[in-house]
Amino acid sequence: MGEDDIVALEQLLDKVPAPLEPLDVSMLDGYLCAVLLQPIPLLPAQWLPYVTDIEARPLPPRYKPEALHALVLRRHQELKAAITERQWFDPWVFEMDDEATPSETVFPWVAGFALGVDMFTALMGLSAADLLEPLATIYMHLDADDLEDADALLAEIETLEPPEDLSEAVEGLVRSCLQLADISRPQPKPVAEVPRRIARRQAPPTGPGPGPRKR
Repeated sequence: MGEDDIVALEQLLDKVPAPLEPLDVSMLDGYLCAVLLQPIPLLPAQWLPYVTDIEARPLPPRYKPEALHALVLRRHQELKAAITERQWFDPWVFEMDDEATPSETVFPWVAGFALGVDMFTALMGLSAADLLEPLATIYMHLDADDLEDADALLAEIETLEPPEDLSEAVEGLVRSCLQLADISRPQPKPVAEVPRRIARRQAPPTGPGPGPRKR
């Protein structure tokens, strides 16, 4: 999706009627990554309601979401292809003013990711030890007070060096998503090709002993 598509999506999200609270485009991008990293694929009907409201409240009858949903599903497919193939993707992280830290800049994306993980809990049901490092690299940008009952995660975050710049922070987000995909959506191992062997006829043995074996 190009810049024009992102602007169009942002405008459509802004038009979601109150009192619904839609995600912004950066939160949406992180949320979609969390959706795609679930070990069991989710149907659009399960995750689309959180796009137009963080509490998944129903849309009013007069509101027509088709154009919004079409753009969201396009981004979902883009991210799905990248994560499935373990390819780099550009997360929708937008620079703020010059005084913003890398963590402040990526915070909306991380908040959207956290929303997806909280709403769909199958990912967190996997091996906690395997998830720890990539999750810590993502959640290090959140306030520690927002990570309740996560002592192991907080301890892992303490061992990490904060990113020096925005580029490094963004790289950490993408790398962590691909690491999580290796855990929740492992790629099938290629089947080793078995060489064909032609059994040769052998003369019958002249003495006692086993006959020829077929391979």
